[in-house]
Amino acid sequence: QVQLVESGGGLVQAGASLRLSCTASERAFSSYTMGWFRQAPGKERDFVAGIDGSGGTAFVGDSVKGRFTISRDSAKNTVYLQMHTLKPEDTAVYYCAADVWGWSVRTKPMNYQYWGQGTQVSVSS
Repeated sequence: QVQLVESGGGLVQAGASLRLSCTASERAFSSYTMGWFRQAPGKERDFVAGIDGSGGTAFVGDSVKGRFTISRDSAKNTVYLQMHTLKPEDTAVYYCAADVWGWSVRTKPMNYQYWGQGTQVSVSS
């Protein structure tokens, strides 16, 4: 059982930056593809960013391209989501997820087996 714990959310003004962290409970974390998703009230859970086990492949969704980056520190069992130039439409609960079976970054929530509890990001205009 992989446990994921997110942190770093909060309330910020438009244009600000935040860094979310997700720490995994297992050392095998280094081999897992990791993803960040977000879900706004009344909307589906959307892919934000993903990174493979080696860290060699990482990409973000179109809506955050140029503003968000994903990275990982396997020594700390942690994956990060750095968010810049935040907009009100970025307001959502952000979830970290682990895909323990996939070898590449997948963008659908159904491909991820383990999820964190979520952290709220609220951006005011």
